[in-house]
Amino acid sequence: MIAPCPHLPPPRPGLDWRALNAFRVGDRGPRFYCACLEYANALWRRRLAARAILCLDRAMGANLGGDEPVLSEWPLPYAAMAWFMRHSPQGAFIGNPRIHFQHYAGRMNEPRKQQRRWRAWACWALARKAMPDLPGDPRHKVHMPTLRQIEARLQKHGIPGEALLWRSELKHLGK
Repeated sequence: MIAPCPHLPPPRPGLDWRALNAFRVGDRGPRFYCACLEYANALWRRRLAARAILCLDRAMGANLGGDEPVLSEWPLPYAAMAWFMRHSPQGAFIGNPRIHFQHYAGRMNEPRKQQRRWRAWACWALARKAMPDLPGDPRHKVHMPTLRQIEARLQKHGIPGEALLWRSELKHLGK
């Protein structure tokens, strides 16, 4: 096992797929969000980097208004997403996060389509910065937004403070 991500709640021992299976139907709010964050960290510790990123995608899709108490302790996982990309263990499969987020943003559907689309573009921008050698998919015909466009859409469709949180992480990656 590898060290846990410092930006996510520590996973309980033995955590597995059942942590999210309980949410197949119904509530996708704060409890779902917490379960996704914790399970992402459990997957990460098992060297399942690509699956951990997908789990953070699910957390980003939780139905949160921005005033939930959990967000003060565990903000939207932009820092964890970047941390996963920067610290992927040697030999662990992470795939190509840049292409993943490009496709995800370009093919988003409801619920909260615009919010989730712009979060995917925000993660795409993080992937470009954290893993600059990864190529995009030139066959996927989609308009690539600028950082300013992403920030503006996060301000419009995200929760309060989200654009600043993302911009801060992007700046941190530049160091």
